[in-house]
Amino acid sequence: MENEHKGHRARMKKRYLSTGFDSFEPHEILEFVLFYCYPQKDTNPVAHKLLDTFGSISAIFDAPFDTLVKAGLSEHAAAYIKMLPDVSRVYLDDRNNNRSKIINLNRLESYFISKFVGRVEEHFILLLMDSKCKELFCGVISSGTNTNSDVNVRKIVDLAMRYNAVIAAVAHNHPSGIALPSSTDIRTTVSLSKTLSCVGVTLYDHVVVADDDAISMRNSALCDEAFF
Repeated sequence: MENEHKGHRARMKKRYLSTGFDSFEPHEILEFVLFYCYPQKDTNPVAHKLLDTFGSISAIFDAPFDTLVKAGLSEHAAAYIKMLPDVSRVYLDDRNNNRSKIINLNRLESYFISKFVGRVEEHFILLLMDSKCKELFCGVISSGTNTNSDVNVRKIVDLAMRYNAVIAAVAHNHPSGIALPSSTDIRTTVSLSKTLSCVGVTLYDHVVVADDDAISMRNSALCDEAFF
């Protein structure tokens, strides 16, 4: 067995550098990732156990930290696994970063999708722009449980005034995996639009994101009274 595994990590590393993960099975990808958490441990059984427990790589990466530890990972390995989706989100955000900061209002769905990679709780994100659609601010306003995120309207208005914004767009994710806006989402959008209009800010859209899917409430005509 020792001879069989001798040089195994070196061979997998060489294979990865040659083909990337395209030629790897899911358990091999996990095994390779876990090399960097367990320097002298056979990670193949750990990888198989994780896949048996969670069902897929994405489910493993999206699992809460405590759940990963309970599944048998060390705290160091669990933290490393949780880091990967966050690094992916930062990478996508940076790669797609428009240095001129001019936002294409027709591509807001794509703009917002990458900002929710790896977020397993509901988050509410605010985008503020000037009259020429130049980005002034974009950040998380609130985060909640797997089913609800409270929208701090006062905080949104304060930020809009602080940045002298003219146009605003908001987005939140549905961790359930369905991007269809709820009745609560619609009521929140109408209320937010009316409040922002009182300080001279136009709410252009509210995008609902679920995994790689996104629905524009403006384009879907689900909330016509909120958009002018």
